[in-house]
Amino acid sequence: MSNKLKKGSAPLAAALALAMVVTGCSGGDTTATGDPKTTDKPDGNNSAAWKVGSEPFSFSLFGNYDWYTMPVWGKDLFTKEVKEKMKLDIVPVQSQGNANSKLNTLIVGNELPDVVWGDRDKFDRLRDNGALVPLDPYLDKYPNLKKWAGDEILNMLRAPDGKLYLFPNWYTNKPTGNAGYVVNKKIYNELGKPKLETTDDLYNYLKLVKEKYPNIIPFEPGQAQEGKGVDILLSAFAEETPASYAGTLRAMPKDGKFTSLFADPVYRESLVYVNKLHREKLMTQDALTQTVDQVREKLNTGRVAVYADVTAIEYASKADAELVKKDPNDGYFMIWPIHKAGLDKNKITVAHYDRLGWNAAAITTKAKDPEKIFATLDWMTSPEGMNAVVWGPEGMYWQGVDKDGMPNLTEKFFNEPEERTKNMNATNDLQFVGNSTYNDAIKLKAEMSLPEEKQSWETKYQQTITWKTHKDLTAMRGIEPAPDSSEGLIRERWIELYKKVRAQAILAKSEEEVIAILDKGEKDAQTLGIEKLNTYLTKKWKENEEKMKKK
Repeated sequence: MSNKLKKGSAPLAAALALAMVVTGCSGGDTTATGDPKTTDKPDGNNSAAWKVGSEPFSFSLFGNYDWYTMPVWGKDLFTKEVKEKMKLDIVPVQSQGNANSKLNTLIVGNELPDVVWGDRDKFDRLRDNGALVPLDPYLDKYPNLKKWAGDEILNMLRAPDGKLYLFPNWYTNKPTGNAGYVVNKKIYNELGKPKLETTDDLYNYLKLVKEKYPNIIPFEPGQAQEGKGVDILLSAFAEETPASYAGTLRAMPKDGKFTSLFADPVYRESLVYVNKLHREKLMTQDALTQTVDQVREKLNTGRVAVYADVTAIEYASKADAELVKKDPNDGYFMIWPIHKAGLDKNKITVAHYDRLGWNAAAITTKAKDPEKIFATLDWMTSPEGMNAVVWGPEGMYWQGVDKDGMPNLTEKFFNEPEERTKNMNATNDLQFVGNSTYNDAIKLKAEMSLPEEKQSWETKYQQTITWKTHKDLTAMRGIEPAPDSSEGLIRERWIELYKKVRAQAILAKSEEEVIAILDKGEKDAQTLGIEKLNTYLTKKWKENEEKMKKK
């Protein structure tokens, strides 16, 4: 599932409309004021657990994305089997290309769907106005979510009132991630396979590429205006310092608190290095203006010697396949992350992963049977549900399970890859409460069942490199201030300043100019109120750590 989504906030008028009509859209589950503190708590423990498939059941679902159009449930082979066997139907309420407008229309018309599915930070206004059902009463009665997600993840998702309203999608208990360094195999072999471990090794290799291959881009950082490979290089200059400190948090954690990025010696050293690569034409000269398509085209045609990106596997795997089609000796391979000499290479973390996963589903107070909906979602996140929706009906691509509870994959799974991929991709946009912990274990089992030459490029390097070099930053997620708060306004201006200063530093004419640009940037950041913002972020980070400790 892609998580590169466009994020927007509802207009003020819509939020006000919600506050006025929420009592009408919440059935009998809220008071006349719609105050969530007085919302009746559903009691899921006074009756026997409801079993999915015991009777016909359906509910409506709204995907809160402009880009999202929900496929017809039951049209593909997998959900057709679920619909018939489990008597389950999910009815779409489409966004029609404008999710905010559609959701506001549903609110004002007292026509909220049973379930809203979308980014976790887009549920606050519904929750704060009493339009969401707390899920806590169902957690023990229907135990799959609690078992597979665990208390730390669920506590991180709890609202300020202490209740859980969100059912996470693609949560995990293990490392994930696709960031790192990719090397052109043909060029590397022709240059004698030189050592590529330290920042000095990388610099010398790029100089050699420039000398021997004038038409090849030595270092490709992707879209540098978004950080990408430029941020990846930050990780090379200090242990346990992922690109995410620059590209996502824009602050450096030290001694338990966030500190100013521009004043940090490690960040400054990394930008001096990036500037050196740019000045000496060892990296893409249009890195700050190029498009994704331009990056892909260069990779797909083999015109890149070394590529670093936070999404390296996503683009390089496809490029490798294109090049290998034409020449089996061509293509790309990944290397262990670059590090500054003297550092422990095994402590270099290029980027982060987040155990909370991608997005979430929430049950609205408009739903007539919230417990049955929760039971259904809980079944979908269980091994049984994941097998049915993601891997298909038993007997097609799997038959029975092994001693670890993983499905035994059939010959059809391995012998018909194109047909299997088509069928499995058909349910991608119907996987609302995915369980990455379980699902990734199946994917790994599938790959390890193949001879090495047939294993996928992605899984090979995820298993051997990227999953081992990503840092768990779950406690630092969701700490951003509200956009209309004083800290939120500081953050907005800080992001603009940060991007401007980073670009100026990359394009600087000398190392001295880089330092001067960062010095001025630090003064401007202090004027903006960066200390106030970092104090806020630190407070939220520590609150998250406390949440995760609770049982």
